[in-house]
Amino acid sequence: MIGPIKYRKGYKYQLAQDISGQTPIKPEKEVDTEFIRLSVDGFMFIKSGYAWDGASGPTLDTSNTMTPSLIHDCFCQLIRQGYLPDSARYDADYYFYDLLREKGMWWLRARIWLEGVRIGSAHRQHAKKVFEAP
Repeated sequence: MIGPIKYRKGYKYQLAQDISGQTPIKPEKEVDTEFIRLSVDGFMFIKSGYAWDGASGPTLDTSNTMTPSLIHDCFCQLIRQGYLPDSARYDADYYFYDLLREKGMWWLRARIWLEGVRIGSAHRQHAKKVFEAP
């Protein structure tokens, strides 16, 4: 017999390959989770299979929002799980804005998205609930 499973709901996307790059957020000590590694110099590595929900709120996911939403979700997860201090949220939100602009989003739309994530995306109470099925 196969035992019960635990799972989370609410993910729309799953990373199909590893991705890595330099970020401005530098933790006091290296963070190494199942899917995310963040070095003390700000280099982030995200493993294939990481799942995220795209941009939150009443909006459409477009090609220029995919990478920024992925990176922002990783930072929010690390904040919610206590790997990064709550104070890292400000830097994560503004890095999200910078990534949106880098990917070609019009400045006004990017600014509206920034204000949207500033409302509360990284709060610990927004962590995905774990469900169990027999």
